[in-house]
Amino acid sequence: MAMVLKRICNFKYIYSQPSFVVCTKCYSQKTDSVKESPLHVPVMINEVMKCFEPKSREVFIDMTFGAGGHSKVMLESVPDIKLLVLDRDPIAYSIAKKLAAEYPGQVVPLLGRFSELPELLRYHGIKKNSVDGVLLDCGCSSMQFDEAERGFSVSKNGPLDMRMDGNRFPDQPTAADVLMHVDEEDLVRILKVYGEEKKAKKIARAIVETKYTFKKLETTAELGDLVATVCSNEQRLDKLQRHAHSATKTFQALRIFVNNEINELNYGMIVAQNYLKIGGKIVTLTFHSLEDRIVKRHLKGNVIDNAINPLPLQYTDSSLWYDKEDVDSLLHSNWKPIHKHVLTPSAEEVQTNPRSRSAKLRAAIKVGDT
Repeated sequence: MAMVLKRICNFKYIYSQPSFVVCTKCYSQKTDSVKESPLHVPVMINEVMKCFEPKSREVFIDMTFGAGGHSKVMLESVPDIKLLVLDRDPIAYSIAKKLAAEYPGQVVPLLGRFSELPELLRYHGIKKNSVDGVLLDCGCSSMQFDEAERGFSVSKNGPLDMRMDGNRFPDQPTAADVLMHVDEEDLVRILKVYGEEKKAKKIARAIVETKYTFKKLETTAELGDLVATVCSNEQRLDKLQRHAHSATKTFQALRIFVNNEINELNYGMIVAQNYLKIGGKIVTLTFHSLEDRIVKRHLKGNVIDNAINPLPLQYTDSSLWYDKEDVDSLLHSNWKPIHKHVLTPSAEEVQTNPRSRSAKLRAAIKVGDT
């Protein structure tokens, strides 16, 4: 069936097919299982669907299932597609199993990290170069932010945990463990690189001094209040010009470190390329510059031996002349971008779903193998 665009609810253009329409402003789920576990509004769903243009009997991997918003829309939009849905969070995995019960034979729930995915796919008989589409919705899900006991949100008091895997790996250190044992120099590096925090040195010093003079930081409120004290002389705003907590970047940095998110994302991009067929599509949604940089460098071919090239994407010395063949051999890409520029949410979507404000969508078609 041909894809069409319609306008409803005075909410810009939305993706639709005959008998199926989704509006992100009015998006809601009506199944019994969702009443038990409400699904959140999927970010940039119309753009995602337009990139994939899913067809009957195609196979997709949702590598970041979360609360299942994107997967649910894909299942409702096209008959007989197959989805392998992965998440490292046991709670998300339980939601995926309920969705599999609603769509028997179409949904395969997978529990694990990106680095565990190849083994899971082999177990289910999925071969390399056989998948039609891969979705990567990076970052922390709304479901995790909304649960205080998970320790992800600075606005909800709970234990400083931040482990996306929950208790799957009991020996994995929590954010509180990291703050208790990390030295000041490494903590500065974590805050500066992963959180892009300008006051990384002052915050790290305050945390280390607290560790030795007060007690172990064990709750999100304790950490948030400490950082707020360090940054008391400044007012921080988010991209919507709303008040932002001064510890937001600190929380981001710790979450990324605890969950090894950057290395996992790098590996996830490699897995996606290995399992997509020629002509298959990858769609990524990133929410901060570190994630977007990794995705962009993979899609542009700036990866050597499965590692991100630390050099800039452009020529490193503008005073020298480079032969085109030499440059192409170094920056060869197996991807063809679907869009010339990165896509961002519409103003209407940001207003309706503020958590989408930082989203960047990149999509590409696989055109070769390494």
